[in-house]
Amino acid sequence: MFKYILGRIGAMLLTLFLVMTLSFWIIRLMPMSIFENPEVSPEIQKKLEDRMHLHEPMAVQYFYFIEGIAVRGDFGTSVKIRPGLDVFEILSTRIPATVVLNAFSLILSIPLGILFGSWAALKRNKWADNIISFWIVICISVPSFVFASLLQYFLTFVWPLFPTLYNAQASNFGAQLYSMILPIIALSLNPIASIARYLRGELIETLSSDFMLLARTKGLTQGEATMKHAFRNSLVPIANTIIPMITGIMGGSLVIEKMFAVNGMGGLLIDSILAGDHFLTVALLIFYSAISLFTILVVDISYGIIDPRIRVGGRA
Repeated sequence: MFKYILGRIGAMLLTLFLVMTLSFWIIRLMPMSIFENPEVSPEIQKKLEDRMHLHEPMAVQYFYFIEGIAVRGDFGTSVKIRPGLDVFEILSTRIPATVVLNAFSLILSIPLGILFGSWAALKRNKWADNIISFWIVICISVPSFVFASLLQYFLTFVWPLFPTLYNAQASNFGAQLYSMILPIIALSLNPIASIARYLRGELIETLSSDFMLLARTKGLTQGEATMKHAFRNSLVPIANTIIPMITGIMGGSLVIEKMFAVNGMGGLLIDSILAGDHFLTVALLIFYSAISLFTILVVDISYGIIDPRIRVGGRA
């Protein structure tokens, strides 16, 4: 198991390096000039060019870019969004809102998806299963920004129960989180439906298997057999859905953050791409890639907890 974890970490670091390389070259080769901001004076422009080696060939710039990240943790300097400010300083002010939004969406999605999926499987072909299945189709088919628009209209204008926009200036974290309820719900609906759909199918197949019949003949009730045997076996393929689910949440947050004025990474990424702030855009792409790769690593390691065969294979 230890060798398996080391191998996955090595693969993650190699993939992250390739993402950094591709992001640098693709963004820097875009036709938009890195200096088109009239607010940047010639003196500041000269200092930024010297600091980021912009007068050097692209291959040399790439070397200094990788060296800065690996040795000093320096991702460069913003030249358009916040001219002259280090990229890491900009990210440090935007990361908390994005982490809170995505983390609470994930925390809400997993247990509710498991709950609805299990309920639908145990009530197969009954009214509860039909209602949940219909709701799953709607939530998977409709994009998150459509739900966000409906939530904004009905729960802020028709019935003013929640604030329309995120309140970053609230006096405490509870008030900030309250203003983030609608974007959290909008981001959670599709992942909840995805987990419920996969778990329903896996659990129905597992409940009809031979070992479940054997468990029942040994005296276990339907609930005991489901919790001790069927549920755990059904979680192994469900773990695969967590990876695209998290990337889907993060991708959806790019639009949701703009709609609810959440001062996070999603809106910053869109602004940096439109403005042509190359170093800031590359740093944001690396951030999103690192989160996705870390998620893949956690899911791979969790296989050893869910499925004992992986632990046995690792020791062998």
